[in-house]
Amino acid sequence: MTIERVRTDNPWEERIGFARAVAAGDRVLVAGTMPLVDGVLQGEGDPYVQTRAALTNALSALKPFGLGADAVLRTRLYLTHLRDVDAAGRAHRELFEATPPVATLVVVSGFVDSRVLVEVELEAFREQSERPSHP
Repeated sequence: MTIERVRTDNPWEERIGFARAVAAGDRVLVAGTMPLVDGVLQGEGDPYVQTRAALTNALSALKPFGLGADAVLRTRLYLTHLRDVDAAGRAHRELFEATPPVATLVVVSGFVDSRVLVEVELEAFREQSERPSHP
């Protein structure tokens, strides 16, 4: 099986040693993604804006594989405050309304940047043009 990795210019990838996305077979996994654009936090204090930005960043990691929101099977949203569930949920619904994935939402104690209110992960499916046959 071929494994493909996508890296971005996010400094955390280099610092910690991870890829933004990894494809193996028909699965594409996107690492925890924060609401940063060119290293600048989007929507400080606004869980809706942060969720939209983080999900948009995560979806961008699927583009090198020719995938979009319709290929997403699972999302995981990590929030620092229970009060932000509705705002984060609204952003999630807007991006995935046509093809809703399964979703998990967890409240955590915090992230590496204390201004971040949400981080997201994605798992997507991609068709394989040639699948190995099983006897």
